Amino acid sequence: MMDYATFLPMLALLLAIGAATGVIAGLLGVGGGIVLVPAFFYLFGQLGFASDHLMQVCIGTSAATIVVTSVRSVLLHNKKGAVDWSILKSWAPFLVLGSMLGVVAAYYLSTTALKAIFGALAMIAGLYMAFGRADWRLGAQMPENPVRGVEATVLAFFSTLMGIGGGTFGVPLMTLYGLPIHRAVATASGFGVLISVPSLIGFLFLSVPDAPPLSVGAVSLPAFVVIIPMTLLTTPYGVRLAHAMDPKPLKRAFAIFITIVGANMLRKAVGW
Repeated sequence: MMDYATFLPMLALLLAIGAATGVIAGLLGVGGGIVLVPAFFYLFGQLGFASDHLMQVCIGTSAATIVVTSVRSVLLHNKKGAVDWSILKSWAPFLVLGSMLGVVAAYYLSTTALKAIFGALAMIAGLYMAFGRADWRLGAQMPENPVRGVEATVLAFFSTLMGIGGGTFGVPLMTLYGLPIHRAVATASGFGVLISVPSLIGFLFLSVPDAPPLSVGAVSLPAFVVIIPMTLLTTPYGVRLAHAMDPKPLKRAFAIFITIVGANMLRKAVGW
């Protein structure tokens, strides 16, 4: 049983993480999972729940929070008319497929492998956010099939393995096809819904014998209950900031942070 000297600081940290996650989700369209997964990994480890399936629990719990955060975010962005529903409709089947494949892969992969995947891809995302140029292009418009199907499936697959909502990769991908950044951020929040809902269903039924107490499958209910009210409260502030300011300075600082987090996760995966 955890004593109050341990519980209260952890509760305070979870509340702070939830607040920051909501702002980041609304401001940058990244869904928050790229912050939550390493935060959960640290917290569960400090609470003594380190196991061979710890990353599955971190990813599954992150997916649960992203369902709520993404739905909230996409509704708020839609009120401002920023969501491109034609993209969401045409990408939806492939995003769902990639998410389902990601859950299956997460079942068979070890915590070490998932840490390595998260670390490597987080570093790539961080470096792109820091050094990517606005004039880089893959094409003049969003791709048609089969390119669209391949890109959407791969995006959802790796987003699920990382426990993120799709915005981390979806926003830069859409801007590489010329979609304005504010529209890309808004539409990426819809990616989060399409990726996190099927992945959450899968993680709820994932068998994790050594999960933390009060978990359902690979989802920690206590962490979800603490995090989600804060994200609901702070996501609107992030959305307002996204439409009211130039997010470039904050995005570069966040990119450095994510690169460091990814490098640290990769370091742990290789045993350094």
